[in-house]
Amino acid sequence: MREHNLERERIKRVVVRGTNWVGDAVLTTPALRELRRVLPHAHITLATRSWAKGLFADADFLDDLLVYDRGARDLRAVWRQTAEWRRRRFDLAVLFQNAFEAALIARAARVPLRLGYATDGRRPLLTHPLAVPSWRGERHEVFYYLNIVAELERLLDGASNVLEREPTFALQVSEKRRREARELLRAEGVGLSGSALVALCPGSTNSRAKRWPTERYAALADMLIESIGAEVALIGSRDEESVSQEVAARMRHRPLMLTGRTELSEAVAVLSVADLLVTNDTGPAHISAALERPTLVIFGPTISATTGPFSRTAEIIRRPPDCAPCMLRDCPIDHRCMTAITAEEVFARSLTMLNRKTVAEVGQR
Repeated sequence: MREHNLERERIKRVVVRGTNWVGDAVLTTPALRELRRVLPHAHITLATRSWAKGLFADADFLDDLLVYDRGARDLRAVWRQTAEWRRRRFDLAVLFQNAFEAALIARAARVPLRLGYATDGRRPLLTHPLAVPSWRGERHEVFYYLNIVAELERLLDGASNVLEREPTFALQVSEKRRREARELLRAEGVGLSGSALVALCPGSTNSRAKRWPTERYAALADMLIESIGAEVALIGSRDEESVSQEVAARMRHRPLMLTGRTELSEAVAVLSVADLLVTNDTGPAHISAALERPTLVIFGPTISATTGPFSRTAEIIRRPPDCAPCMLRDCPIDHRCMTAITAEEVFARSLTMLNRKTVAEVGQR
């Protein structure tokens, strides 16, 4: 590994290239917190997608966000980002993203110190290329990002125990945003004086195979409403509207339709006041877990041990057949990993998780 004057007192401006998916962004939160600890006096900028404003709006471990949105062939956006990095005169680039482009921007922007994994042929562009850890695929993905900060600390101090400590998420939502979320819910006719608020996320933007059947979500929602008088809200992105609409059409009762109607910042705030989220393996699962809210995630084709929500408040439900995990985006057979999970068992688990909350907690909204 090449040494390039990695001295803490000389690192005043840091840029972190964030990840492109919401769930992955949440999993970088512990690494960002550790980076703030390792470089307490540095100005830390997170270069990421515009939606991240809603995720990190109240983060105390970042100084600012630098938005980087671009289309598949928008090379002008790459050069604009490069020029902005150069203008800001960053001392260190920490690359959570594995892509070649991330290292290219850092090198072209003349950031003197560039740290990240030597993936995608980008080793020559990094001053401190890191080997992908041999344990990747065995430990949770959160440690993959933490390892980058651990390596930085080793370079600065000769040792690090980052990977031996319990990761800290504690995604923050200000009381102002929580109040606005309650007002949004009341404006939609949701009573918040004792009834449990259950959010359901039946979609998944990057994989149809991850989706538990819509008729099961509809049955679950009706059971929650009829048995305990729960308020049920459907959440998700604009790309998932049709899935939520299908769930609502199959229900006997009218849910609160928030899918595609809230910005990410509003969705995060709503999850912060929800009593339970039932969801597929998708971004809101990680957000809710990081908010330390009860979260039940239905897993099928993906690996819960490495990519599931990392939280004591989150639980997994799965009935894996021999073909799981396949990691496919579309099931080529009968989707048995998901159809094996009944609405009745998800309802039973939901009740158990809701019953752990006290009446006082439910009424605190």
